[in-house]
Amino acid sequence: MKIALVGNPNVGKTTFFNILTKSNQKVGNYPGITVQKKTGNLTDDIEIIDLPGIYSLESLSIEEKVSLDYIKNEKPSLILNILDASNLYRNLFLTFQLKQFNIPVVVILNMIDLATKNNIIIDHEKLSRALNCPVFVVNANKKHGVEEVETFLKNESSKLTSTTKNYDSLKSEDIYKEIEPILNSCVKTDKKKNTNFTEKLDSILLNKFLSIPIFILIFFLIFKITFSWIGTPLSDLLDEFITDKLTPLIQNLISNTSPLFQSFILDGIVAGVGSVLVFFPVILCMFVCLTFLESCGYISRAAIIIDKFMRLFGLSGKAFLPMMMSFGCTVPAIMGTRTFESERDRKTCIFLLPLMSCNARLPVYLLFTSVFFKNNAEFVIMGLYLLGIIVAIIVGLIMNIFSKETKSEIFILELPNYQLPTLSYMIKESFNKLSSFFKKIGTLIFSISIIIWFLSNFNFSGFTTIENSFLYSIGNFIAPLFAPLGFGIWQASLSLLTGLMAKEVIISSMGVIFGANLETILPSFFTPAAAISFLVFVLLYTPCISVLSTIKHEYGTKLMFTSIIFQLALAYSVSFLIFNIINLIW
Repeated sequence: MKIALVGNPNVGKTTFFNILTKSNQKVGNYPGITVQKKTGNLTDDIEIIDLPGIYSLESLSIEEKVSLDYIKNEKPSLILNILDASNLYRNLFLTFQLKQFNIPVVVILNMIDLATKNNIIIDHEKLSRALNCPVFVVNANKKHGVEEVETFLKNESSKLTSTTKNYDSLKSEDIYKEIEPILNSCVKTDKKKNTNFTEKLDSILLNKFLSIPIFILIFFLIFKITFSWIGTPLSDLLDEFITDKLTPLIQNLISNTSPLFQSFILDGIVAGVGSVLVFFPVILCMFVCLTFLESCGYISRAAIIIDKFMRLFGLSGKAFLPMMMSFGCTVPAIMGTRTFESERDRKTCIFLLPLMSCNARLPVYLLFTSVFFKNNAEFVIMGLYLLGIIVAIIVGLIMNIFSKETKSEIFILELPNYQLPTLSYMIKESFNKLSSFFKKIGTLIFSISIIIWFLSNFNFSGFTTIENSFLYSIGNFIAPLFAPLGFGIWQASLSLLTGLMAKEVIISSMGVIFGANLETILPSFFTPAAAISFLVFVLLYTPCISVLSTIKHEYGTKLMFTSIIFQLALAYSVSFLIFNIINLIW
């Protein structure tokens, strides 16, 4: 039996899906989280399908077509229609359209707590009779009422019959004419008591004079919390623990083994993995802040605030949501462009999204700023983030000038209610985001650290010094290419090459190659100007393999190779320009 979860964007379908299937899909308090269908099992005989949000059967965006095609062609056994209980007038429009299919429908009134806060009282039994289908009242975030739905699906869902009526031929206003009397009889609202907190807060946060200053202040506070007040001090403590306690302990444990084995453990694994692991507190801090913004409902407001600005280079505020995702990881951000109706906007974003600095580059920034700009680290890092945005704006403007299309898509975005996320939700979502970080440490970074150690200690004759190794030969071959950028040393060029696998690998490669405390040894190889040039190149050059494979999957091989060449040329040009300007000034 196949049960499809269908509903408007941001009504809690994925939260409901996670509870029913014991899954761990991403959820958030803004539309467009689900961009492809996801499947899981309630029992061995019942499969649950989480479909992207859809407002009506006339929707145009790619992810909404996924939902339409599934309902029309796959014919699920049952449609579980999730509704926002605080906004039934709009949500019921899709419910009536779903009745045209010969498929049983069960209505779930989610977010009943928001409806109660807004003094909206729903008689769900009367609503069930009016819609001629079962209606359940739940609060998925707190799992209230979900068990009753689960029991019903296991025991009663196969007995349901469909209620077919052709609403497809009706105009929108005709459907709403049928909805209005139902709401009048089943829903009561005490308007005198109905004081909407969201509207009051929006009058401040979306104020035409205050919105931009508040927007800048919020993101400045995130940088201060992450890089000055909490994240960096904790990172320094972890670094001290690894350097002063853990490494000597491991050294003592393996002191009676061969020098080759000691080098493998200390210079290969500990130096490679440890050099990235020390930045865990900073990345965690950044994720906690972004998770809070996502879940409280501010991210959608930020997209509205930034809409006019985005239109300067041919995009709408809708592009802001994937761009925000890019600061975490570019892969889901690229997939998030499926929500765009305009093919031009989608392809434009492919060239702009990788210019937003993803969290994988953060360890590189933290290392170099702690060495060369310790007293102004957060301002240098903020400057790098801003530089990525500025370069993206310039590229977007140029692309917009030469574009054959002059119109951007109309930007319509539902603003979710503000809600304070629970501590358990914050912890769960933050660690979900960090799971990829730990997976990389346990697999990719660990593996590449071992490969780098092997290449730095062996040649065709066997065990040797690093100056005669495979690694030196490879790095020395490509190093002259980067000399005009100020870092024409083989160690830096080789680290950039391994960084194509994952940007964190740049630091682990340096940890293995230099074989010493990086904070002590880097000033011997980089000047401050060369350090900035290196950071700018890391910011702008070709993204990792995962991003490239996503671009290939979404848009094809030609666009993937175009993106590679474009970003290499862009990174080289901007780094060359900045390096020479700094040298002229200093």
